[in-house]
Amino acid sequence: MRVLVSGAGGLIGRHLVPTLERAGHEVVRLLRGQSGVPTGDVVWSPERGRLDPAALEGIDGIVHLAGEPILGRWTPAKRARIRDSRVDGTTLLARTIAGLKRKPRALVCASASGYYGDRGDEMLTEESAPGTGFLAEVCRAWEAAAAPARQAGLRVAHVRTGLVLAPDGGLLGTVLLPFRLGVGGPIGRGARFWSWIAIDDLVDVFRFALESHSLAGAVNAVTPDPVTNALFARTLGRVLSRPAFVPVPPAALRLVFGRDAADEAMLASARLVPARLLAAGFRFRHPELEGALRHVLGRPIADSR
Repeated sequence: MRVLVSGAGGLIGRHLVPTLERAGHEVVRLLRGQSGVPTGDVVWSPERGRLDPAALEGIDGIVHLAGEPILGRWTPAKRARIRDSRVDGTTLLARTIAGLKRKPRALVCASASGYYGDRGDEMLTEESAPGTGFLAEVCRAWEAAAAPARQAGLRVAHVRTGLVLAPDGGLLGTVLLPFRLGVGGPIGRGARFWSWIAIDDLVDVFRFALESHSLAGAVNAVTPDPVTNALFARTLGRVLSRPAFVPVPPAALRLVFGRDAADEAMLASARLVPARLLAAGFRFRHPELEGALRHVLGRPIADSR
């Protein structure tokens, strides 16, 4: 397949692009900017509504990952970038491909577990109702923005990603340093559920959704093993051979990231089930937390002896 990938330089894109290329797909990157773009890639400007339809002719499938990073203080300008980068970019892309003479077969869009909001220990499948809050509102608008592509007959999948286990970014990359220094621990009482997925499995999910003939709609991209934050902290400490009993006061996170960003991005509880992936026959390479952490951090079991 000839696959267009937006957000190729982000955490997921950095791992996904070489995987697609090794699988024999031709990857075309959708890049912002006016100069210095490699031959064969495509330039766009979501902010200005600019995307040349002719540049997308002959594309067989699209993986749309682009979006402003969630982590950081949610100033009014940051909130606008988080929302607009997702909604405006998806709207432009969906409208453009809907008007092509030869349309792609599939549009696979990133989304997030933030769609469900803070739900305690409720088991959440793709059929569960959306939650409340800024991230939930963004996710609803983000997914709705792909409507022109659906209406034009494309198969559209929304990959609702949970906590990504990768050493080079995301929340895990943020918490690694204190854990390595022996001052890591659960957040508060550690009762919140974290739904997670190893970066290798997440890349496989995007490829699976791209190559599938029937997977469409919302797809919970998490393992079947959501864990409490307390268990996550104990397991990460064991993998790193470090103590992990120093609790992180929620107030400290709110001070650093701001109340809204801390409450929704770090303190929310979401217990997701990957019902559609399991029903479609997807197999996880790293379904258990300790094995996944050891894999992504390069810590074999022998290290814990």
